[in-house]
Amino acid sequence: MENVTLKINGMEVSAPKGSTILEAARLAHIEIPTLCFLKDINEIGACRVCVVEVKGARSLVASCVYPVNEGMEVWTNTPKVLESRKKTVQLLLSNHNRSCLSCVRSGHCELQELAHNLGVEDEGYYDGTVTPSCIDDSAAHMIRDNSKCILCRRCSAVCENVQGIGVIGPNMRGFNTHIGSAFEMGLGETSCVSCGQCIAVCPTGALTEKSNVDDIFAAIADPTKHVVVQTAPAVRAALGEEFGLPIGTNVEGKMVAALRRLGFNKVFDTNFSADLTIMEEAHEFIERVQNGGVLPLITSCSPGWIKYCEHYFPDMTENLSSCKSPQQMFGAILKSYYAAKENVPAKDIVSVSVMPCTAKKFEIGRDDEAANGVPDVDYSMTTRELARMIKKAGIRFLDLPDETFDDPLGRSTGAAVIFGATGGVMEAALRTAVETLTGEELPSVEFTEVRGTKGIKEAAYHVAGMDVKVAVASGLGNARELLNKVKSGEADYHFIEIMGCPGGCVNGGGQPQQPGPVRNTTDIRALRAQVLYDSDKDNPIRKSHENPAIKELYDTYLGKPGSPLAHHLLHTTYVKREINQH
Repeated sequence: MENVTLKINGMEVSAPKGSTILEAARLAHIEIPTLCFLKDINEIGACRVCVVEVKGARSLVASCVYPVNEGMEVWTNTPKVLESRKKTVQLLLSNHNRSCLSCVRSGHCELQELAHNLGVEDEGYYDGTVTPSCIDDSAAHMIRDNSKCILCRRCSAVCENVQGIGVIGPNMRGFNTHIGSAFEMGLGETSCVSCGQCIAVCPTGALTEKSNVDDIFAAIADPTKHVVVQTAPAVRAALGEEFGLPIGTNVEGKMVAALRRLGFNKVFDTNFSADLTIMEEAHEFIERVQNGGVLPLITSCSPGWIKYCEHYFPDMTENLSSCKSPQQMFGAILKSYYAAKENVPAKDIVSVSVMPCTAKKFEIGRDDEAANGVPDVDYSMTTRELARMIKKAGIRFLDLPDETFDDPLGRSTGAAVIFGATGGVMEAALRTAVETLTGEELPSVEFTEVRGTKGIKEAAYHVAGMDVKVAVASGLGNARELLNKVKSGEADYHFIEIMGCPGGCVNGGGQPQQPGPVRNTTDIRALRAQVLYDSDKDNPIRKSHENPAIKELYDTYLGKPGSPLAHHLLHTTYVKREINQH
Protein backbone atom coordinates (compact mmCIF):
# COMPACT_ATOMS: atom_id res chain seq x y z
CA MET A 1 0.00 0.00 0.00
CA GLU A 2 1.34 3.41 -0.99
CA ASN A 3 1.96 5.80 1.92
CA VAL A 4 2.17 9.58 2.12
CA THR A 5 4.22 11.61 4.60
CA LEU A 6 2.73 14.61 6.39
CA LYS A 7 3.33 16.63 9.54
CA ILE A 8 0.85 16.73 12.41
CA ASN A 9 1.68 19.22 15.15
CA GLY A 10 5.22 19.33 13.83
CA MET A 11 5.69 15.55 13.95
CA GLU A 12 6.31 13.56 10.79
CA VAL A 13 3.61 10.93 10.20
CA SER A 14 3.36 8.25 7.52
CA ALA A 15 -0.20 7.25 6.58
CA PRO A 16 -1.76 5.16 3.80
CA LYS A 17 -2.72 7.15 0.72
CA GLY A 18 -6.46 7.88 0.85
CA SER A 19 -6.54 8.14 4.64
CA THR A 20 -8.27 11.04 6.32
CA ILE A 21 -6.56 13.44 8.69
CA LEU A 22 -8.53 11.79 11.51
CA GLU A 23 -7.03 8.39 10.67
CA ALA A 24 -3.53 9.78 10.23
CA ALA A 25 -3.73 11.54 13.61
CA ARG A 26 -4.57 8.26 15.32
CA LEU A 27 -1.39 6.78 13.85
CA ALA A 28 0.42 9.59 15.66
CA HIS A 29 -1.47 8.71 18.89
CA ILE A 30 -3.58 11.86 18.70
CA GLU A 31 -7.31 11.52 19.25
CA ILE A 32 -9.30 14.19 17.43
CA PRO A 33 -12.79 14.41 18.97
CA THR A 34 -15.82 13.45 16.88
CA LEU A 35 -19.57 13.29 17.37
CA CYS A 36 -21.23 12.46 14.06
CA PHE A 37 -18.51 10.26 12.56
CA LEU A 38 -18.93 6.47 12.37
CA LYS A 39 -16.49 4.74 10.07
CA ASP A 40 -18.11 3.34 6.91
CA ILE A 41 -21.54 4.29 8.26
CA ASN A 42 -21.81 8.06 8.80
CA GLU A 43 -18.99 9.99 7.19
CA ILE A 44 -20.67 13.34 6.57
CA GLY A 45 -18.56 15.92 8.41
CA ALA A 46 -21.69 17.46 9.90
CA CYS A 47 -20.92 18.22 13.53
CA ARG A 48 -17.64 20.17 12.92
CA VAL A 49 -16.21 19.06 16.26
CA CYS A 50 -13.28 17.39 14.52
CA VAL A 51 -11.97 20.53 12.79
CA VAL A 52 -8.22 21.10 12.41
CA GLU A 53 -5.94 23.66 10.79
CA VAL A 54 -4.28 22.76 7.50
CA LYS A 55 -1.50 24.91 6.05
CA GLY A 56 -2.81 26.74 3.01
CA ALA A 57 -6.51 26.02 3.70
CA ARG A 58 -8.79 29.06 3.81
CA SER A 59 -10.67 27.79 6.87
CA LEU A 60 -10.67 25.00 9.41
CA VAL A 61 -11.42 21.60 7.85
CA ALA A 62 -13.34 18.54 9.08
CA SER A 63 -10.64 15.94 9.71
CA CYS A 64 -13.05 12.99 9.43
CA VAL A 65 -13.55 13.57 5.69
CA TYR A 66 -10.48 15.58 4.62
CA PRO A 67 -7.92 13.35 2.82
CA VAL A 68 -4.20 13.52 3.54
CA ASN A 69 -1.67 14.31 0.86
CA GLU A 70 2.11 14.38 0.54
CA GLY A 71 3.77 17.18 2.48
CA MET A 72 0.57 18.35 4.21
CA GLU A 73 0.98 20.23 7.49
CA VAL A 74 -1.79 19.86 10.08
CA TRP A 75 -2.34 21.34 13.55
CA THR A 76 -4.92 19.77 15.87
CA ASN A 77 -4.52 21.79 19.05
CA THR A 78 -4.03 25.47 18.19
CA PRO A 79 -6.05 28.10 20.12
CA LYS A 80 -8.13 28.67 16.99
CA VAL A 81 -8.99 24.96 16.72
CA LEU A 82 -9.73 24.53 20.42
CA GLU A 83 -11.90 27.66 20.51
CA SER A 84 -13.85 26.52 17.45
CA ARG A 85 -14.57 23.11 18.98
CA LYS A 86 -15.60 24.70 22.26
CA LYS A 87 -17.92 27.13 20.48
CA THR A 88 -19.48 24.26 18.49
CA VAL A 89 -20.21 22.32 21.67
CA GLN A 90 -21.65 25.45 23.33
CA LEU A 91 -23.96 25.92 20.35
CA LEU A 92 -25.08 22.28 20.59
CA LEU A 93 -25.74 22.73 24.32
CA SER A 94 -27.83 25.87 23.66
CA ASN A 95 -30.43 23.68 21.97
CA HIS A 96 -30.04 20.68 24.26
CA ASN A 97 -32.04 19.44 27.24
CA ARG A 98 -29.42 19.78 29.94
CA SER A 99 -31.15 17.80 32.71
CA CYS A 100 -28.03 15.68 32.79
CA LEU A 101 -28.27 14.42 36.38
CA SER A 102 -31.52 12.59 35.60
CA CYS A 103 -30.45 11.38 32.15
CA VAL A 104 -29.79 7.66 31.70
CA ARG A 105 -26.57 8.50 29.80
CA SER A 106 -25.12 10.74 32.53
CA GLY A 107 -21.50 9.79 33.07
CA HIS A 108 -21.10 8.11 29.70
CA CYS A 109 -22.59 10.67 27.33
CA GLU A 110 -20.26 11.64 24.49
CA LEU A 111 -21.50 15.25 24.46
CA GLN A 112 -21.07 15.56 28.23
CA GLU A 113 -17.52 14.19 28.08
CA LEU A 114 -16.62 16.47 25.19
CA ALA A 115 -17.92 19.54 27.04
CA HIS A 116 -15.80 18.54 30.03
CA ASN A 117 -12.66 17.90 27.96
CA LEU A 118 -12.99 21.20 26.08
CA GLY A 119 -13.47 23.20 29.26
CA VAL A 120 -17.00 24.44 28.64
CA GLU A 121 -17.69 26.60 31.73
CA ASP A 122 -20.99 28.13 30.61
CA GLU A 123 -23.28 25.62 28.94
CA GLY A 124 -25.95 28.31 28.49
CA TYR A 125 -23.71 30.84 26.74
CA TYR A 126 -25.77 30.85 23.53
CA ASP A 127 -29.18 30.17 25.10
CA GLY A 128 -32.24 31.36 23.20
CA THR A 129 -35.15 29.82 21.35
CA VAL A 130 -34.98 26.01 21.34
CA THR A 131 -36.31 23.42 18.95
CA PRO A 132 -39.72 22.16 20.14
CA SER A 133 -39.38 18.93 22.06
CA CYS A 134 -41.44 15.86 21.40
CA ILE A 135 -41.19 12.42 22.97
CA ASP A 136 -42.13 9.33 20.96
CA ASP A 137 -42.81 6.26 23.11
CA SER A 138 -45.09 4.51 20.60
CA ALA A 139 -42.70 1.60 20.00
CA ALA A 140 -42.57 -1.36 22.37
CA HIS A 141 -38.83 -1.16 22.88
CA MET A 142 -37.64 2.46 23.01
CA ILE A 143 -38.24 6.12 23.72
CA ARG A 144 -37.09 8.96 21.46
CA ASP A 145 -36.58 12.36 23.09
CA ASN A 146 -35.75 15.00 20.50
CA SER A 147 -34.82 17.52 23.19
CA LYS A 148 -31.60 15.55 23.73
CA CYS A 149 -30.85 15.06 20.02
CA ILE A 150 -27.80 16.80 18.50
CA LEU A 151 -28.69 15.92 14.88
CA CYS A 152 -25.51 13.90 14.39
CA ARG A 153 -27.54 11.53 12.15
CA ARG A 154 -25.78 8.42 13.44
CA CYS A 155 -29.16 6.80 14.12
CA SER A 156 -30.60 7.42 10.67
CA ALA A 157 -27.31 6.36 9.04
CA VAL A 158 -27.21 2.98 10.78
CA CYS A 159 -30.92 2.45 10.09
CA GLU A 160 -30.51 3.20 6.38
CA ASN A 161 -26.93 2.23 5.52
CA VAL A 162 -26.46 -0.84 7.73
CA GLN A 163 -29.94 -2.22 8.36
CA GLY A 164 -31.46 -1.08 5.06
CA ILE A 165 -34.72 0.01 6.70
CA GLY A 166 -34.63 3.79 6.87
CA VAL A 167 -37.68 4.44 9.05
CA ILE A 168 -36.07 7.45 10.76
CA GLY A 169 -34.30 10.48 9.36
CA PRO A 170 -34.16 14.27 9.42
CA ASN A 171 -37.52 15.98 8.94
CA MET A 172 -38.01 19.71 8.15
CA ARG A 173 -35.14 22.09 7.48
CA GLY A 174 -33.10 24.78 9.22
CA PHE A 175 -33.81 25.41 12.88
CA ASN A 176 -36.88 23.14 12.73
CA THR A 177 -34.85 20.09 11.68
CA HIS A 178 -35.50 17.04 13.85
CA ILE A 179 -35.15 13.29 13.63
CA GLY A 180 -38.47 11.57 13.02
CA SER A 181 -40.37 9.19 10.80
CA ALA A 182 -42.21 9.88 7.54
CA PHE A 183 -45.32 12.03 7.97
CA GLU A 184 -44.38 12.33 11.68
CA MET A 185 -45.66 8.83 12.35
CA GLY A 186 -44.85 7.33 15.72
CA LEU A 187 -42.05 4.81 15.46
CA GLY A 188 -44.47 2.09 16.56
CA GLU A 189 -46.59 2.81 13.46
CA THR A 190 -43.69 2.23 11.06
CA SER A 191 -41.99 -0.95 9.92
CA CYS A 192 -39.27 -0.45 12.55
CA VAL A 193 -38.04 -3.90 13.62
CA SER A 194 -36.93 -2.88 17.15
CA CYS A 195 -33.30 -3.90 16.52
CA GLY A 196 -32.03 -0.99 18.66
CA GLN A 197 -28.96 -0.32 16.53
CA CYS A 198 -29.97 3.36 16.55
CA ILE A 199 -29.81 3.34 20.36
CA ALA A 200 -26.41 1.64 20.29
CA VAL A 201 -24.84 4.44 18.23
CA CYS A 202 -26.60 7.45 19.78
CA PRO A 203 -23.99 9.65 21.53
CA THR A 204 -26.50 11.18 23.97
CA GLY A 205 -29.71 10.19 25.77
CA ALA A 206 -31.96 11.00 22.81
CA LEU A 207 -32.64 7.30 22.19
CA THR A 208 -33.10 4.89 25.08
CA GLU A 209 -34.74 1.54 25.67
CA LYS A 210 -37.97 1.38 27.66
CA SER A 211 -36.90 0.31 31.12
CA ASN A 212 -38.50 -2.46 33.16
CA VAL A 213 -36.13 -2.11 36.12
CA ASP A 214 -38.72 -0.73 38.57
CA ASP A 215 -41.30 -3.36 37.54
CA ILE A 216 -38.79 -6.15 38.17
CA PHE A 217 -37.76 -4.74 41.56
CA ALA A 218 -41.48 -4.64 42.49
CA ALA A 219 -41.98 -8.26 41.41
CA ILE A 220 -38.98 -9.41 43.47
CA ALA A 221 -40.41 -7.62 46.51
CA ASP A 222 -43.82 -9.32 46.11
CA PRO A 223 -43.92 -12.38 48.43
CA THR A 224 -46.68 -13.98 46.36
CA LYS A 225 -44.47 -14.15 43.24
CA HIS A 226 -41.76 -16.64 42.29
CA VAL A 227 -39.37 -14.55 40.19
CA VAL A 228 -37.01 -16.38 37.83
CA VAL A 229 -34.36 -14.86 35.58
CA GLN A 230 -32.65 -16.21 32.45
CA THR A 231 -29.57 -14.65 30.83
CA ALA A 232 -28.63 -14.82 27.15
CA PRO A 233 -25.13 -15.98 26.14
CA ALA A 234 -23.99 -12.58 24.81
CA VAL A 235 -24.75 -10.79 28.10
CA ARG A 236 -21.83 -12.44 29.95
CA ALA A 237 -19.50 -11.28 27.18
CA ALA A 238 -20.37 -7.58 27.55
CA LEU A 239 -21.80 -6.83 31.02
CA GLY A 240 -18.33 -6.24 32.46
CA GLU A 241 -17.88 -3.18 30.22
CA GLU A 242 -20.51 -1.40 32.33
CA PHE A 243 -18.17 -1.79 35.32
CA GLY A 244 -14.96 -0.69 33.64
CA LEU A 245 -13.66 -4.09 32.53
CA PRO A 246 -12.02 -4.47 29.10
CA ILE A 247 -14.11 -5.41 26.07
CA GLY A 248 -14.00 -9.19 25.76
CA THR A 249 -14.14 -10.05 29.49
CA ASN A 250 -16.25 -13.04 30.54
CA VAL A 251 -18.20 -12.14 33.69
CA GLU A 252 -20.56 -15.12 33.81
CA GLY A 253 -19.75 -16.03 37.42
CA LYS A 254 -20.07 -12.50 38.78
CA MET A 255 -23.26 -11.96 36.76
CA VAL A 256 -24.88 -15.01 38.38
CA ALA A 257 -23.75 -13.85 41.82
CA ALA A 258 -25.19 -10.37 41.22
CA LEU A 259 -28.54 -11.75 40.07
CA ARG A 260 -28.80 -13.85 43.23
CA ARG A 261 -28.09 -10.81 45.36
CA LEU A 262 -30.77 -8.86 43.53
CA GLY A 263 -33.23 -11.37 44.99
CA PHE A 264 -34.28 -13.61 42.08
CA ASN A 265 -35.61 -16.95 43.31
CA LYS A 266 -33.75 -18.84 40.59
CA VAL A 267 -30.96 -17.84 38.22
CA PHE A 268 -31.05 -19.86 35.01
CA ASP A 269 -29.24 -19.77 31.67
CA THR A 270 -30.90 -19.11 28.31
CA ASN A 271 -28.20 -21.45 26.98
CA PHE A 272 -30.41 -24.30 28.28
CA SER A 273 -33.18 -23.34 25.89
CA ALA A 274 -30.66 -22.62 23.14
CA ASP A 275 -29.84 -26.33 23.32
CA LEU A 276 -33.57 -27.01 23.27
CA THR A 277 -33.94 -24.78 20.19
CA ILE A 278 -31.30 -26.82 18.39
CA MET A 279 -33.15 -30.06 19.14
CA GLU A 280 -36.38 -28.71 17.69
CA GLU A 281 -34.78 -26.82 14.80
CA ALA A 282 -32.48 -29.67 13.73
CA HIS A 283 -35.49 -32.01 13.77
CA GLU A 284 -37.48 -29.51 11.70
CA PHE A 285 -34.62 -29.17 9.19
CA ILE A 286 -34.18 -32.92 8.78
CA GLU A 287 -37.93 -33.39 8.38
CA ARG A 288 -38.11 -30.71 5.65
CA VAL A 289 -35.14 -32.19 3.79
CA GLN A 290 -36.45 -35.75 3.94
CA ASN A 291 -40.12 -34.97 3.29
CA GLY A 292 -39.95 -32.23 0.68
CA GLY A 293 -40.73 -29.34 3.00
CA VAL A 294 -40.18 -25.65 2.23
CA LEU A 295 -36.47 -24.88 1.79
CA PRO A 296 -34.31 -23.12 2.62
CA LEU A 297 -35.17 -23.32 6.30
CA ILE A 298 -34.34 -19.97 7.93
CA THR A 299 -33.60 -19.57 11.64
CA SER A 300 -36.04 -17.78 13.94
CA CYS A 301 -33.93 -16.83 16.99
CA SER A 302 -33.68 -13.11 16.20
CA PRO A 303 -36.99 -11.23 16.72
CA GLY A 304 -35.68 -8.20 14.81
CA TRP A 305 -35.02 -10.43 11.80
CA ILE A 306 -38.44 -12.07 12.16
CA LYS A 307 -40.27 -8.74 12.08
CA TYR A 308 -38.09 -7.62 9.17
CA CYS A 309 -39.05 -10.75 7.23
CA GLU A 310 -42.74 -10.19 7.98
CA HIS A 311 -42.55 -6.61 6.64
CA TYR A 312 -40.09 -6.85 3.75
CA PHE A 313 -40.17 -10.53 2.68
CA PRO A 314 -43.68 -11.69 3.69
CA ASP A 315 -43.67 -14.29 0.91
CA MET A 316 -40.77 -16.01 2.69
CA THR A 317 -42.40 -16.41 6.12
CA GLU A 318 -43.07 -20.06 5.15
CA ASN A 319 -39.30 -20.53 5.08
CA LEU A 320 -38.97 -19.45 8.70
CA SER A 321 -38.46 -22.13 11.30
CA SER A 322 -41.58 -22.40 13.43
CA CYS A 323 -39.37 -22.69 16.52
CA LYS A 324 -39.75 -19.99 19.13
CA SER A 325 -36.60 -18.12 20.09
CA PRO A 326 -34.58 -19.49 23.05
CA GLN A 327 -35.98 -16.69 25.23
CA GLN A 328 -39.56 -17.75 24.54
CA MET A 329 -38.86 -21.49 24.69
CA PHE A 330 -37.33 -20.95 28.11
CA GLY A 331 -40.41 -19.09 29.33
CA ALA A 332 -42.75 -21.79 28.01
CA ILE A 333 -40.77 -24.58 29.74
CA LEU A 334 -40.44 -22.50 32.92
CA LYS A 335 -44.20 -22.13 33.24
CA SER A 336 -44.98 -25.77 32.42
CA TYR A 337 -42.22 -28.31 33.15
CA TYR A 338 -40.50 -26.28 35.89
CA ALA A 339 -43.80 -25.10 37.40
CA ALA A 340 -44.92 -28.73 37.76
CA LYS A 341 -41.59 -29.85 39.24
CA GLU A 342 -41.58 -27.02 41.80
CA ASN A 343 -45.35 -27.11 42.37
CA VAL A 344 -45.69 -23.40 41.62
CA PRO A 345 -48.71 -22.23 39.57
CA ALA A 346 -47.69 -20.66 36.26
CA LYS A 347 -49.67 -17.52 37.11
CA ASP A 348 -47.46 -16.96 40.17
CA ILE A 349 -44.19 -17.22 38.24
CA VAL A 350 -42.65 -13.97 36.96
CA SER A 351 -40.39 -14.80 34.03
CA VAL A 352 -37.60 -12.26 33.46
CA SER A 353 -34.99 -12.35 30.71
CA VAL A 354 -31.72 -10.43 30.38
CA MET A 355 -30.98 -9.99 26.70
CA PRO A 356 -28.47 -8.15 24.50
CA CYS A 357 -31.46 -7.24 22.35
CA THR A 358 -34.14 -4.54 22.41
CA ALA A 359 -36.35 -6.46 19.96
CA LYS A 360 -36.99 -8.98 22.73
CA LYS A 361 -39.20 -6.33 24.34
CA PHE A 362 -41.39 -6.47 21.24
CA GLU A 363 -41.23 -10.26 21.03
CA ILE A 364 -42.69 -10.93 24.48
CA GLY A 365 -45.91 -9.21 23.38
CA ARG A 366 -46.32 -11.08 20.07
CA ASP A 367 -49.32 -13.33 19.48
CA ASP A 368 -48.79 -17.05 20.04
CA GLU A 369 -46.17 -16.49 22.75
CA ALA A 370 -48.27 -17.59 25.72
CA ALA A 371 -48.26 -21.38 25.61
CA ASN A 372 -49.54 -21.82 29.16
CA GLY A 373 -52.29 -19.22 29.06
CA VAL A 374 -49.95 -16.59 30.49
CA PRO A 375 -47.07 -14.81 28.73
CA ASP A 376 -44.02 -17.04 28.25
CA VAL A 377 -41.86 -14.11 29.37
CA ASP A 378 -43.17 -11.23 31.48
CA TYR A 379 -40.25 -8.79 31.31
CA SER A 380 -37.23 -8.57 29.04
CA MET A 381 -34.43 -6.22 30.00
CA THR A 382 -31.21 -5.31 28.24
CA THR A 383 -27.64 -5.80 29.40
CA ARG A 384 -27.58 -2.06 30.16
CA GLU A 385 -30.70 -2.34 32.35
CA LEU A 386 -29.16 -5.17 34.35
CA ALA A 387 -26.09 -3.02 35.00
CA ARG A 388 -28.33 -0.20 36.23
CA MET A 389 -30.18 -2.63 38.50
CA ILE A 390 -26.93 -3.85 40.01
CA LYS A 391 -25.71 -0.28 40.61
CA LYS A 392 -29.08 0.80 42.02
CA ALA A 393 -28.97 -2.06 44.52
CA GLY A 394 -25.48 -1.09 45.67
CA ILE A 395 -23.94 -4.42 44.67
CA ARG A 396 -20.14 -4.22 44.33
CA PHE A 397 -19.95 -6.18 41.11
CA LEU A 398 -16.18 -6.39 40.75
CA ASP A 399 -15.81 -7.79 44.28
CA LEU A 400 -18.33 -10.61 43.81
CA PRO A 401 -17.27 -14.27 43.85
CA ASP A 402 -17.92 -16.39 40.78
CA GLU A 403 -21.07 -18.48 41.19
CA THR A 404 -22.85 -21.01 38.96
CA PHE A 405 -26.37 -21.19 37.52
CA ASP A 406 -29.11 -23.11 39.27
CA ASP A 407 -30.26 -26.57 38.11
CA PRO A 408 -31.87 -27.92 36.02
CA LEU A 409 -32.52 -25.03 33.63
CA GLY A 410 -29.01 -23.71 34.08
CA ARG A 411 -27.22 -26.62 32.41
CA SER A 412 -26.06 -26.15 28.85
CA THR A 413 -23.44 -27.08 26.26
CA GLY A 414 -20.77 -25.30 24.28
CA ALA A 415 -23.10 -25.35 21.28
CA ALA A 416 -25.56 -23.13 23.12
CA VAL A 417 -23.17 -20.39 24.20
CA ILE A 418 -22.02 -19.63 20.64
CA PHE A 419 -25.61 -18.63 19.75
CA GLY A 420 -24.55 -15.10 20.66
CA ALA A 421 -22.14 -14.79 17.72
CA THR A 422 -23.10 -14.68 14.05
CA GLY A 423 -22.82 -18.21 12.67
CA GLY A 424 -23.24 -19.73 16.12
CA VAL A 425 -26.78 -21.01 15.63
CA MET A 426 -25.77 -22.56 12.31
CA GLU A 427 -22.71 -24.25 13.83
CA ALA A 428 -24.69 -25.57 16.79
CA ALA A 429 -27.43 -26.90 14.51
CA LEU A 430 -24.90 -28.59 12.23
CA ARG A 431 -23.28 -30.40 15.17
CA THR A 432 -26.60 -32.04 15.98
CA ALA A 433 -28.05 -32.39 12.46
CA VAL A 434 -24.94 -34.05 11.01
CA GLU A 435 -24.68 -36.60 13.80
CA THR A 436 -28.42 -37.30 13.59
CA LEU A 437 -28.31 -37.80 9.80
CA THR A 438 -25.16 -39.91 9.75
CA GLY A 439 -25.50 -41.74 13.05
CA GLU A 440 -21.77 -41.17 13.49
CA GLU A 441 -19.78 -39.02 15.88
CA LEU A 442 -18.19 -35.93 14.36
CA PRO A 443 -14.37 -36.04 14.24
CA SER A 444 -14.45 -32.28 14.94
CA VAL A 445 -17.36 -30.20 16.21
CA GLU A 446 -15.99 -26.91 14.88
CA PHE A 447 -17.50 -25.60 11.64
CA THR A 448 -15.12 -22.68 11.23
CA GLU A 449 -16.41 -21.71 7.76
CA VAL A 450 -19.46 -20.06 9.35
CA ARG A 451 -17.47 -18.14 11.99
CA GLY A 452 -16.25 -14.55 11.82
CA THR A 453 -17.86 -11.13 11.53
CA LYS A 454 -18.18 -11.07 7.73
CA GLY A 455 -21.70 -9.96 6.79
CA ILE A 456 -22.49 -12.94 4.54
CA LYS A 457 -20.85 -16.38 4.79
CA GLU A 458 -21.47 -19.51 2.71
CA ALA A 459 -20.44 -23.14 3.11
CA ALA A 460 -21.31 -26.60 1.81
CA TYR A 461 -20.99 -29.91 3.63
CA HIS A 462 -21.32 -33.47 2.27
CA VAL A 463 -23.58 -35.21 4.78
CA ALA A 464 -25.19 -38.64 4.51
CA GLY A 465 -24.83 -38.76 0.72
CA MET A 466 -26.04 -35.23 0.01
CA ASP A 467 -24.49 -31.78 -0.27
CA VAL A 468 -25.95 -29.47 2.36
CA LYS A 469 -25.55 -25.81 1.38
CA VAL A 470 -25.75 -23.23 4.16
CA ALA A 471 -25.49 -19.47 4.46
CA VAL A 472 -25.16 -17.03 7.35
CA ALA A 473 -26.05 -13.33 7.32
CA SER A 474 -25.91 -10.73 10.09
CA GLY A 475 -27.27 -7.21 9.80
CA LEU A 476 -30.51 -6.70 7.92
CA GLY A 477 -28.89 -5.01 4.93
CA ASN A 478 -26.92 -8.22 4.40
CA ALA A 479 -30.06 -10.28 4.95
CA ARG A 480 -31.81 -8.35 2.17
CA GLU A 481 -28.90 -8.97 -0.22
CA LEU A 482 -28.84 -12.70 0.56
CA LEU A 483 -32.60 -13.23 0.29
CA ASN A 484 -32.82 -11.33 -2.99
CA LYS A 485 -30.27 -13.77 -4.41
CA VAL A 486 -32.38 -16.69 -3.16
CA LYS A 487 -35.57 -15.23 -4.66
CA SER A 488 -33.92 -14.59 -8.03
CA GLY A 489 -32.50 -18.10 -8.20
CA GLU A 490 -28.93 -16.80 -8.11
CA ALA A 491 -28.27 -18.68 -4.86
CA ASP A 492 -29.57 -22.01 -3.60
CA TYR A 493 -29.34 -23.12 0.04
CA HIS A 494 -30.84 -25.70 2.37
CA PHE A 495 -30.38 -23.81 5.64
CA ILE A 496 -29.88 -20.09 6.39
CA GLU A 497 -29.06 -18.35 9.66
CA ILE A 498 -29.97 -14.67 9.91
CA MET A 499 -29.28 -12.37 12.85
CA GLY A 500 -30.78 -8.89 12.89
CA CYS A 501 -27.71 -7.15 14.33
CA PRO A 502 -24.31 -6.97 12.55
CA GLY A 503 -22.07 -9.56 14.17
CA GLY A 504 -24.98 -11.22 15.96
CA CYS A 505 -26.22 -10.81 19.53
CA VAL A 506 -22.81 -9.74 20.86
CA ASN A 507 -23.48 -6.49 19.01
CA GLY A 508 -27.16 -6.30 19.95
CA GLY A 509 -29.02 -3.05 20.44
CA GLY A 510 -29.21 -3.68 24.20
CA GLN A 511 -25.49 -4.14 24.77
CA PRO A 512 -23.21 -1.60 26.52
CA GLN A 513 -22.76 1.54 24.42
CA GLN A 514 -19.22 2.28 23.34
CA PRO A 515 -18.28 5.81 22.18
CA GLY A 516 -17.60 6.63 18.55
CA PRO A 517 -13.77 6.56 18.79
CA VAL A 518 -13.90 3.04 20.23
CA ARG A 519 -16.45 1.82 17.67
CA ASN A 520 -14.32 3.29 14.87
CA THR A 521 -11.06 1.64 15.91
CA THR A 522 -11.97 -1.59 17.74
CA ASP A 523 -13.62 -4.77 16.48
CA ILE A 524 -16.01 -4.96 19.41
CA ARG A 525 -17.96 -7.80 17.81
CA ALA A 526 -14.94 -10.06 17.48
CA LEU A 527 -13.71 -9.42 21.04
CA ARG A 528 -17.10 -10.24 22.56
CA ALA A 529 -17.57 -13.25 20.26
CA GLN A 530 -14.21 -14.69 21.33
CA VAL A 531 -15.56 -14.92 24.89
CA LEU A 532 -18.28 -17.25 23.63
CA TYR A 533 -15.99 -19.39 21.49
CA ASP A 534 -13.59 -19.77 24.42
CA SER A 535 -16.50 -20.80 26.64
CA ASP A 536 -17.57 -23.37 24.05
CA LYS A 537 -14.05 -24.78 23.85
CA ASP A 538 -13.82 -25.10 27.64
CA ASN A 539 -17.20 -26.86 28.00
CA PRO A 540 -16.88 -30.66 28.37
CA ILE A 541 -20.15 -31.10 26.42
CA ARG A 542 -20.26 -29.30 23.05
CA LYS A 543 -23.35 -30.75 21.36
CA SER A 544 -26.91 -29.82 22.25
CA HIS A 545 -28.23 -33.38 21.97
CA GLU A 546 -25.77 -34.49 24.66
CA ASN A 547 -27.03 -32.06 27.31
CA PRO A 548 -28.24 -34.34 30.16
CA ALA A 549 -30.86 -31.79 31.29
CA ILE A 550 -32.29 -31.68 27.75
CA LYS A 551 -32.34 -35.47 27.57
CA GLU A 552 -34.25 -35.60 30.86
CA LEU A 553 -36.71 -32.97 29.61
CA TYR A 554 -37.56 -35.09 26.56
CA ASP A 555 -37.51 -38.43 28.42
CA THR A 556 -39.80 -37.30 31.24
CA TYR A 557 -41.95 -34.57 29.70
CA LEU A 558 -41.81 -33.66 26.00
CA GLY A 559 -41.35 -37.15 24.55
CA LYS A 560 -39.30 -36.32 21.45
CA PRO A 561 -38.47 -33.31 19.27
CA GLY A 562 -41.50 -32.25 17.28
CA SER A 563 -43.96 -34.11 19.54
CA PRO A 564 -47.47 -32.61 19.96
CA LEU A 565 -46.52 -31.21 23.38
CA ALA A 566 -43.21 -29.86 22.10
CA HIS A 567 -45.01 -28.25 19.18
CA HIS A 568 -47.58 -26.64 21.47
CA LEU A 569 -45.01 -25.21 23.88
CA LEU A 570 -42.01 -24.50 21.67
CA HIS A 571 -43.33 -23.46 18.25
CA THR A 572 -45.07 -20.33 17.02
CA THR A 573 -46.63 -18.61 14.00
CA TYR A 574 -45.90 -15.50 11.93
CA VAL A 575 -47.77 -12.59 10.38
CA LYS A 576 -47.51 -11.24 6.83
CA ARG A 577 -47.21 -7.49 7.34
CA GLU A 578 -47.08 -4.56 4.97
CA ILE A 579 -44.58 -1.71 4.99
CA ASN A 580 -45.44 0.70 7.82
CA GLN A 581 -48.09 -1.65 9.12
CA HIS A 582 -47.57 -2.36 12.81
